[in-house]
Amino acid sequence: MKLGILLGYKGDAGGPNMELILEAERLGYDSAWTSEAWGSDAVSPAAWVLAKTSKIKVGTGIMQMSARTPSCTAMSAMSMQAMSGGRFLLGLGPSGPQVIEGWHGEVFGKPLKRTREYIDIIRQIFAREKPLEFQGEFYQIPNTGPGTTGLGKALKTIMHPDPNALKIYTGSFAPAGLRTAGAVADGVQPIFMIPEKTGLVREHVEEGRTKAGKSTDLSDFDIAPFVRIQMGDDLQACRDAIKQEMAFYIGGMGARNKNFYNDYTMRLGYEDAAVKIQDAFLGGQRKEAVAAVPDSLIDETALVGSADRIKARLKDWKEAAKDHSVGSLLIGIRDVETLRVVAEGAA
Repeated sequence: MKLGILLGYKGDAGGPNMELILEAERLGYDSAWTSEAWGSDAVSPAAWVLAKTSKIKVGTGIMQMSARTPSCTAMSAMSMQAMSGGRFLLGLGPSGPQVIEGWHGEVFGKPLKRTREYIDIIRQIFAREKPLEFQGEFYQIPNTGPGTTGLGKALKTIMHPDPNALKIYTGSFAPAGLRTAGAVADGVQPIFMIPEKTGLVREHVEEGRTKAGKSTDLSDFDIAPFVRIQMGDDLQACRDAIKQEMAFYIGGMGARNKNFYNDYTMRLGYEDAAVKIQDAFLGGQRKEAVAAVPDSLIDETALVGSADRIKARLKDWKEAAKDHSVGSLLIGIRDVETLRVVAEGAA
């Protein structure tokens, strides 16, 4: 089981915490991941970290697809691959309609169809078998539609990337998204996961791979869940610290009838709690929403409590990794002490 560290997306002055990242590299962490919402982008800090490290892989978890054309994303990926010696990992996702339409001003549309087209175009660019031509529902290359000059020309990148070197991840946890990931990607990043219930992710990934003519052996596919962590002697305080974020995702990250995180929480076995959290959050009762997050949901999906308790829980994740139901743990660590405890527990 590989370890990764989530760097967040606040865009703090001075860039990402390089002391933490360099220690993660020294301890043998496999990857570090940037992200984006509606503040700092994911690409700039990824390039920054790649420039200041030598071994650790750096990925975007995730780049919002609607914010960039597939060709623009491929250019960024090729550039960072070339400059880093092949250490860049490309994480993509559709985000949600509130961000895509409310921030980027783009139509949210059909996220899974867009994902397939987007990755197809990127892989064609990396393959360099011929000048890029693509006619899909979302992307037409060259574009000859209304308002164009008619001068568009099919082009082949002037770079020479290794088509097999780039690993593409999608940020997915809904069944259809997981099937899409299995069909077209090299890995998937569920927002949270329970090691005893890996089938809720793996089974859908396998379905997608089977339909695409791929093996259900996941040795070449990385299921890499995001794992929240809070280390300390006061177990309840550690749980409560994570409940704030969980309540936001489950209760407020989407409309009442279109909240993917709420749906996922129900599938994990917390139907009643998901309803209570959303009702409270959308009703303006933030404290009640946080209080409605069950302790057991935190215990199952996160790493909380003392160092010994965290190490004991990591054994359950390692067990889930034996059949590749988990490939990597991507953990939101913010201090060196916790970084070292996780490295020891995962060894």
